[in-house]
Amino acid sequence: MGGETRPLMASTKYPIHAAGPVGKQITNIYKDRLHQFTNGGQYESKSLKSKLYEGKGLSPEFVKLHVYSPPDLSRPTFKEATSHEFKPTKVGEAFGPSWATHWFRIHLTVPKELCDKEHLEFHWDANNEGLIWTEDGEPVHGLTGGGERTEWILPKAWKDGKEHVFYVEMACNGMFGNAEGDTIQPPPKDRYYTLHKAEIVAVNLDARALSIDFWIIGDAAREFPGDSWESHDALQVCNAIMDAFIAGEGSKESIKEGRKIAQKYLGAHVDSAKVYDNDNPALVSGIGHCHIDTCWLWPWAETKRKVARSWANQCDLMDRYPEFRFCCSQAQQYKWLKEYYPSLFDRVKEKVKLGTFQPIGGSWVEHDTNMPSGESLIRQFVYGQRFFEAHFGQRCTTFWLPDTFGYSAQLPQLCRLAGMSRFFTQKLSWNNINKFPHTTFNWVALDGSQVMCHMAPSETYTAEAHFGDVKRSVTQHKSLDQDSTSLLVFGKGDGGGGPTWEHIEKLRRCRGIADTVGLLPRVRLGDSVDDFFAKLEKKVEDGTKFVTWYGELYFELHRGTYTTQANNKRNNRRAEFMLRDIEYLATLASLKSKGYKYPKKEIDFMWEGTLLCHFHDCLPGSSIEMCYDDSDELYAEIFATGEQVIKKALKELGFDDDVPKNSLVALNTLPWARTEVLQLPVKSSAPKYALAQGDSGILDVTPLTAATESTASIKEVSKGVYELSNARFRVHVADGVITSLYDIPAKREVIAPGGKANQLVIFDDKPLYWQAWDVEVYHLESRQELPASKTRIAEHGPHRVSVVTETRISDESWAKTTISLSAAVDAEQSAVEIEAEVEWRESMKFLKVEFPVDVLNTEASYETQFGIVRRPTHYNTSWDMAKFEVCCHKWADLSEAGYGVSILNDSKYGFATCGNLMRLSLLRAPKAPDAHADMGRHHIRYSILPHAGPLDHRTIRAGYSLNNPLRLHRHADPARIKSVLSGFRIEGAPALVLDTVKRGDDDADVSRGELPAREGRSVVCRVFDSLGGRSKGVLRWGDVEVKRVEKTNVLEDKGEEVGILKEGGGVEIELRPFEVATFRLIL
Repeated sequence: MGGETRPLMASTKYPIHAAGPVGKQITNIYKDRLHQFTNGGQYESKSLKSKLYEGKGLSPEFVKLHVYSPPDLSRPTFKEATSHEFKPTKVGEAFGPSWATHWFRIHLTVPKELCDKEHLEFHWDANNEGLIWTEDGEPVHGLTGGGERTEWILPKAWKDGKEHVFYVEMACNGMFGNAEGDTIQPPPKDRYYTLHKAEIVAVNLDARALSIDFWIIGDAAREFPGDSWESHDALQVCNAIMDAFIAGEGSKESIKEGRKIAQKYLGAHVDSAKVYDNDNPALVSGIGHCHIDTCWLWPWAETKRKVARSWANQCDLMDRYPEFRFCCSQAQQYKWLKEYYPSLFDRVKEKVKLGTFQPIGGSWVEHDTNMPSGESLIRQFVYGQRFFEAHFGQRCTTFWLPDTFGYSAQLPQLCRLAGMSRFFTQKLSWNNINKFPHTTFNWVALDGSQVMCHMAPSETYTAEAHFGDVKRSVTQHKSLDQDSTSLLVFGKGDGGGGPTWEHIEKLRRCRGIADTVGLLPRVRLGDSVDDFFAKLEKKVEDGTKFVTWYGELYFELHRGTYTTQANNKRNNRRAEFMLRDIEYLATLASLKSKGYKYPKKEIDFMWEGTLLCHFHDCLPGSSIEMCYDDSDELYAEIFATGEQVIKKALKELGFDDDVPKNSLVALNTLPWARTEVLQLPVKSSAPKYALAQGDSGILDVTPLTAATESTASIKEVSKGVYELSNARFRVHVADGVITSLYDIPAKREVIAPGGKANQLVIFDDKPLYWQAWDVEVYHLESRQELPASKTRIAEHGPHRVSVVTETRISDESWAKTTISLSAAVDAEQSAVEIEAEVEWRESMKFLKVEFPVDVLNTEASYETQFGIVRRPTHYNTSWDMAKFEVCCHKWADLSEAGYGVSILNDSKYGFATCGNLMRLSLLRAPKAPDAHADMGRHHIRYSILPHAGPLDHRTIRAGYSLNNPLRLHRHADPARIKSVLSGFRIEGAPALVLDTVKRGDDDADVSRGELPAREGRSVVCRVFDSLGGRSKGVLRWGDVEVKRVEKTNVLEDKGEEVGILKEGGGVEIELRPFEVATFRLIL
């Protein structure tokens, strides 16, 4: 009824009878089998590994070695080294000790049987780093050692049977320094390295290519989901390759056949950049990178060589792989390359022009961002961007900090002011409490400025370009709702090195799999970091709304770095304030006299040195001892230079301390009035103290006599209990701690009931691993109070009173703390001042000082660069608890609506506020990587500043004053110079801070020629709102003749003109909350 159907016939080719049993593959066994093909071990002689080389020339007949060993751990230049006598040596000899250098002259002759081979390499391995130089002194190739980057491709012209000469500069350190075993342990001084390989090798390129094919397809079999056909197909292809190899008995033909089989899975184009020549959209952008810690487990001197070794290799890879793009940051390292390896620097410049080598980051070094001052962060960008512009004709648009230990809240604003709208990192993937929730997002500063931030979902900046790295670039991506693209930053790092040929070959195959099989995200090489971010910014233009993160990117690890290496941190604070004074005084001197030369060369030296010490393993305290020997030496040069520069500027301004008849005055370089009691540098028969009082600039100094109205007094009210008092406070000190601090005008007790302020406490300090870096939350459970052993009165008044307490910490460690109270003058603020002298000889202990205050708030305030960060005082959530130790600058504050307490310091950065307990971190004692970190004598100043009303400008100014004390000088005619020294100031909102006064970098009389000079002269003034409110005021400049004012950026580009007030001498300014504004006054 429904029409006729024809019966289906069975295929005539399908066998009727089963030929025999066929079993299902046992997947895990066949996967485990794969290791036999490429690994060593008992089957190596029958594996692909045995076919990688077609021959070797390793006898002394073909590789003759001679060595020169420089004395005293010196690092001579090529010219110096090669001028010395070289002595015969051989493979098997040991060279050292740690940090020594040995120069080898190699006489190489290719054996006749290898001359017709396609590809020859020289292999050298002594398990340490090295650099190959041509006979005429060109650095050409870096060596890592220990099986990593041990090969150098020999020039084809050398396959002539003749002798050729080149050199190897051996560094007696590995990529990660000289520690044996655990890399962060202090390095021994007597480590020796044995040269165990110096040979000519003929490489079977097909076998080498097949090993990469097999590696990546094997990863697909292992890492694709077990229930996916893609995983099963990869396993079948790998086993088919092995079967073909076995069937062909490892012949060249069997290897070629294996490569053909691999193409079924990889595609036909993985041997060239053609693999990327299609329009298939790629989610992952691969960018080569070489993270070189400017110091860490090695000193600066070794970093200079690491840069040359690493970048020479990258230039070579760019010649061999057209798709390869490489980025590297840190202008300091480029400067070192220019200074010590000029021909290699020229080669880098050529690659920058071609777009294959990308300078990135815009900063002088990859610096810490927690502890440097706001102006220091700006100068990182200024010096970095100016170097890149001067030498490469371009500025950076991406701030690059993949390895720094947290990111301060004002960085987005400063980035934008330095011409950068993008930020890359990944360090927060190391958080050990909370997982950071975003990959690509808008990061917003305290003032509302934002940058586009990307954190690589592969969670590394040293990816090995494995199959898994590409896969994780999507599977760990946390912003897929807005965008699914990511950066894959690959290459050996920390100790340098960068990408290898293997990395690039692996990524070609990963792309081949993505196009041929699928499932793996497509990776693309050939784009730059800027290209990647430009696409993200285009999505924003087209309407994509990326999530936002406001404020600091707090790193939940490495909290101990706020405290470790206290002397280094003290030097930093001192240098920052000294540089502020130098620029201010030199500016005034240059305005007073055209005959005075603004010391730009010296200022650049001091700033570049200070910025170098901000590197993220130097300032945080996580480097080996040698690095701090270096930084101590550099700071000593900076301070010596600074003292001379200040002396010359003061002389130009009329100061002369060598003439006793000159008037004694106090110099105030801060832009507000100050009233302080100062100690006079005179004999005991004369008045010991004086009152300095006045506006910015020169302050009158009045010696204080016993009859002076303002006084301070001290008495022992009971045995061991002392009362210090002035017009503002009444302080009780019992057993060395403050048991009562009564605010007389406010009629309020500051110390919590039963509390003990200035109580020294010590904690056991053994983190999970990273000793110098970490302090873990469990250390708080080991708190021990340190009881005082002796207390006595040190000063009886009437202008200053003091009580000194001695505390025994252990058999070898002690502390002497001096609590002082000066006479309160008129309505001026007063503070309880404390000086601590500590002899510190502990092991894995943490010393802190506590202040339990009678103030209640769920948030405490901490000074950060150009602003304030508020953090919880409770542990409600894991995010709150993670901030059990935080960073502050000159002060931390706990306030309620009508009252508060600020703790000020002169050199400390670690702090914690738990409930009403404020705790300043003083000293740590880690034993790795520096076994002697913080051992020795320390001098610390801090103070307690109670204040009626909320946190305000009084605390801001007190922090500056503590760190920039008034200095006594003599001047022949103070009245004549007063107006010059007080001209630059802010009138209006007290929250506005005039932080920097300097000359324009490119003024004709200042410029050093790096960039085109500008005609005329200018003064640059940097102002910021310090409290977080919209602030209005007038920027004044006194008698200085100003033609025009521009609001510019930190790079001092031409900006928007600001109208000068009709009466002259100033401009009206209005700043957003926490805005940083730069004004260029054209004279």
